[in-house]
Amino acid sequence: MNENDRHGLLARVEQMAKAGNLTASKAACKAACKAIDPAIRNSPVIRVRDLVKNYISGAETLQILRGINFEVTWGCAVAISGQSGSGKSTFLNIMGGLDHSDSGSVEVAGTEISGLSESSLSLYRQRQIGFIFQFHYLLKDFTALENVMLPAYMTGMRKKDALEKARLLLGDMKLNDRVGHFPSQLSGGERQRVAVARAMVNDPDIILADEPTGNLDPRNSGMVAELLYAAAEKWGKTLVLVTHDEAIASRAQIHYYLEDGLLYGGEGTIS
Repeated sequence: MNENDRHGLLARVEQMAKAGNLTASKAACKAACKAIDPAIRNSPVIRVRDLVKNYISGAETLQILRGINFEVTWGCAVAISGQSGSGKSTFLNIMGGLDHSDSGSVEVAGTEISGLSESSLSLYRQRQIGFIFQFHYLLKDFTALENVMLPAYMTGMRKKDALEKARLLLGDMKLNDRVGHFPSQLSGGERQRVAVARAMVNDPDIILADEPTGNLDPRNSGMVAELLYAAAEKWGKTLVLVTHDEAIASRAQIHYYLEDGLLYGGEGTIS
């Protein structure tokens, strides 16, 4: 994509954002994600009860999650580790409203999300959840700054404010000198740090990170994890991180293990 095409695409994004064609209006978002009552804040932000998820493979039923119970308090950093295929990502996707359970309940900030409509789930993901995946999923024709600011701008934030927030978050990720670079001009670790900043730009209550360092070398893995934990603490976010890296999991306040569809542990890792 040449520079004229890129600016044309940015202009179309701006027009659609102003017209409200990309997302629900601010009023709808506020109605769906109302301010959290202080009484609710004193209770767990995430409460999972008897969660079951099965997959059908031919004549076989695969039991992925077998009656999981789980709670996370506001502002806590929780790590979940386990072998590949243990259901960690499935569990995270259900909490994030990207997948559905077969039975059980998931309550987030006092709202049961299992029965929400698709439009309500979309608003829930948009305003209350920040996702970080193993792959960065950055838009290749947009700079680091544009990749971070676009989600905020598309949900109604003024462009000036969205850019300011994006710069602040990229600063937290030690990327002040890389804001004008495209993904192809960034290292793997830098791209993942941009993805962390993007996950926080809409000020979600909860950050769900699915193997955020899985594609990185040990040095970059440690840096991304350190900056992620620090940013979550700075901005008061609840962090639920899935990882197979025990060193990264040990940085969390609480550490669980998922094995054979059941959750074990829950011990604190930091005194």
